[in-house]
Amino acid sequence: MGPSGAEPAPAGLGRLVAAVGPDAVPPPLLMLLGMVSTQVGAAIAKQLFSTTSPGGTTALRLGFGALVLLALARPTLRLGLRTAGLVAAFGVAMAGMNLAFYTALQRVPLGVAVTIAFTGPLLVSVAASRRVRDLGWVVLAGLGVALLAGLVDLGAGSGGGTAPLGGTALLCCGLVALGWAGYVVLGKAVSVRLGGSRGLALGMAVGAICVLPFGVAGSGSALLDPWTMTLGFGVALLSSVLPYSAEMAALRRMPARVFAVLLSLEPAVAALVGVTLLHETLGWPQLLGIGCVVAASLGAITGRPERTG
Repeated sequence: MGPSGAEPAPAGLGRLVAAVGPDAVPPPLLMLLGMVSTQVGAAIAKQLFSTTSPGGTTALRLGFGALVLLALARPTLRLGLRTAGLVAAFGVAMAGMNLAFYTALQRVPLGVAVTIAFTGPLLVSVAASRRVRDLGWVVLAGLGVALLAGLVDLGAGSGGGTAPLGGTALLCCGLVALGWAGYVVLGKAVSVRLGGSRGLALGMAVGAICVLPFGVAGSGSALLDPWTMTLGFGVALLSSVLPYSAEMAALRRMPARVFAVLLSLEPAVAALVGVTLLHETLGWPQLLGIGCVVAASLGAITGRPERTG
């Protein structure tokens, strides 16, 4: 899905970005371009639903993405049993996260889906903290999700009401958050053992294999339609290859904390892309909910002491 900054980008992608001179672009702008690319890819994926299913869209995105990353990273298949298990779990988490994300996009606006999903890595980050005040950011994020889900009535009579999300939509968004959290934890473990490029390429290949039955069952021969495959390849580039490249190039030239702060703006970027490209309408309670989640993420990051050594 839209999730991109959790895993280091492949070194081969760094050479790809270097070819177009990323050092001439300020790191914050690279970050912004990466986030916009991710969400534009999601917007294109939403257009695919007229010809293919969420499973088919996921299969195309992970399949083409894996082919590109495998070609760039050229990972070895000589893995120990434990490492192979980690890669398999990472791939399953990636498959589940993206399948749930595209299923959610059938039912809710892009900004809503991404924002609720963003609580997954946020909770992982807060869980590593021992500060009591970080619980306040969890509460704020929870309020944001409640606003997005329409569980808090702010006055429908004054135009502030938001229709509650259906049970299936809310479940899918929750599964995306859970999958994104697993993606962060497992991705870090795989990266330590294999390196970001090889681990990501292998994990995405496993994810593509896992989701292929869902794609075939939901879309059948539509997956082989030339235009559908072209759009799927575009989604893979926009949602995987280009964002990883841009973020890696930016991370080389900025502190990790600044990188994390900028990444916290992803829900807002998703909402803006949804409104601009998909003409989705968000009520002010939903906008307030997005603001709560972004603020919780920023608070959790900026309030943490910088690690040294």
